[in-house]
Amino acid sequence: MRGDQLARQWRILRTIETREQGITVAELATQEDCHLRTIWRDLAAIQAAGFPLYSEKYGNKTRWGFIEGYKFHLPVPFTVTELMSLYFYRDILRIFKDTVFYESLDELFSKVRSTLPPESLSYLRRIEQTFHIGFKPFKDYSRFKEIIKQINDAVLKLRVIEIRYYSMSSKQETTRKVDPYKVWFFNGTLYLIGWCHVHDEIRMFVLDRIKLLHVTKERFMPPDDFDLDAYMRDSFGVIRTDVEKVVIKFDPSLERYLKENIWHPSQIFKKDKDGSVLMTMEVGGLREVMSWVLGFGSQAEVLEPAHLRQAVAVEHSATAEKYSERRAFTCQEGSK
Repeated sequence: MRGDQLARQWRILRTIETREQGITVAELATQEDCHLRTIWRDLAAIQAAGFPLYSEKYGNKTRWGFIEGYKFHLPVPFTVTELMSLYFYRDILRIFKDTVFYESLDELFSKVRSTLPPESLSYLRRIEQTFHIGFKPFKDYSRFKEIIKQINDAVLKLRVIEIRYYSMSSKQETTRKVDPYKVWFFNGTLYLIGWCHVHDEIRMFVLDRIKLLHVTKERFMPPDDFDLDAYMRDSFGVIRTDVEKVVIKFDPSLERYLKENIWHPSQIFKKDKDGSVLMTMEVGGLREVMSWVLGFGSQAEVLEPAHLRQAVAVEHSATAEKYSERRAFTCQEGSK
């Protein structure tokens, strides 16, 4: 397949870059687990794409490498495939288009594009045709361009900020004073994580719920031991609560799908006597766990803890009642 061929050629390019003394066709064939003729065709294709490869005989072996000095036309310490990779993955960051995060990167991508030879760009476009990075619809963060810029500056300069924030739980706007530690992107949403002076603890703020922001002249010093990964490790999503043991019973038909994914670092699977799949987690943020379980409908049953099982049961009952009401309403309309 063409995608496999291009991927193999990409690996060959990266290997040649790392071998200052060159590499033989036989070594490449062993590395790629393919026939010598395949490697010869790949090398010919790479040369035709404009990469300045040369071969030189050492004893009874011919070694392939880049023409001397070729690498030094590239910005240190990047190699050509590293630059191409950087350019290739620019689409991943388009979610931040028209924000401070994207503007500088867009300039970087332009520099990368100008650095790569035309033949390399042509080769890159062929690879792009075999691999696509897809996105579901995402938030338009260009509307929050100025707030994002101010927060980013405050994080870098260690400045305390004052914000007017809308809370979904209280349905109210409140004024907060915050030491901004990190800007965190998770599941399509930007969050500000920092020390909230009002609650005297680390809090998380959804960035697009910040209505007003003022960067003060007051400085703060973030704690040396703050680790975002450790801070969020036990959460199922973004909600942080006490960790609890959760056991969920799934229909056997979901086994492969469940085990293909990492839903939480603590997940453990085992088979039940009836063939069902038991999933155990030590996790916080059970409200998000409940939403996730409800998405499986009747194919998932919460066994522990009791209060989560009860909450899911109540939600299922409420949903069934709504559908029953709708059916009764439809029948009444049809009988008129």
